[in-house]
Amino acid sequence: MAAGESDPRRMLGSFIRAQRQMANLSLRQLSALTEVSNPYLSQVERGLHEPSVRVLKSIADALNVSAETLFEHAGLISGTEKLDDEATEAAIRADRRLTEAQRRALLSVYRSYVGANTEEL
Repeated sequence: MAAGESDPRRMLGSFIRAQRQMANLSLRQLSALTEVSNPYLSQVERGLHEPSVRVLKSIADALNVSAETLFEHAGLISGTEKLDDEATEAAIRADRRLTEAQRRALLSVYRSYVGANTEEL
């Protein structure tokens, strides 16, 4: 393994580049979709910069991948946290003491809190 291949920024950049290429988008097209400068995106893809949560969300939206997937590749969340989220949501859905409307409302609140806390990272 060459030096730098295990660098999380390079691995994230490689993943983003691969997703962009699979979406058949040029770097300029991705830049327009994300409203992030072309040079900055190029540097992210080469592993020279660690993008913010806002930039990762924008890239995820443009590439039609989940933000959580990019957050995992960026090292912001672990697979364990994702499993915890899924387990929490499954428990809310399974609780028959709640009405369907209450379950939907609780899931919405839960997701908003988790999302707000992820943005603070």
